[in-house]
Amino acid sequence: MADIKRYVLGPDAGGRSTILETEPTNIQTKDGFFWRSTLWATEEMPVNNTIEGDRSLVGPQREPAPGGMLVRALELWPDMDPAQHRQQFAELNTQVGQTHLPTEADAQRHPTMHRTDTLDCITVVRGEIYLITDTEEVLMRPGDTVVIRGVNHGWSNRSDSPCLLIGSMLDARQP
Repeated sequence: MADIKRYVLGPDAGGRSTILETEPTNIQTKDGFFWRSTLWATEEMPVNNTIEGDRSLVGPQREPAPGGMLVRALELWPDMDPAQHRQQFAELNTQVGQTHLPTEADAQRHPTMHRTDTLDCITVVRGEIYLITDTEEVLMRPGDTVVIRGVNHGWSNRSDSPCLLIGSMLDARQP
């Protein structure tokens, strides 16, 4: 499990900035596969900072609400047997309400291939991971960032340690 802190700042009773939250919430995990926490979410753009409460408590869905955004920490464990990986990912797709289910060809490319109707900006914080597309793959290391514009992609951790990613997903129009 990722050891992270989440600091949410906002106004105190006197209108001065203060730390309102210090722990990650909305955590989903499957041992040996993944751990993730939604760090913040909105249902509107531009964001309404006057809405009070912990807006990360949105459930397990993969994509943000229409017109909204999600910020997540995602830790991925090393790849497992491909058949088991496909089964685990299919179960996860059901749990998160995956909009675009991967084709058999996608699953053969890598069990985690998927597409969302979002603009994603994801940075590797710890470890390493292969970003897989329909046509190629690239090894990403700490500090590397990918911008995913609503296209097929997958993640392959071929190391012996978990990889921690931090990313923002914004609802986006698709062609």
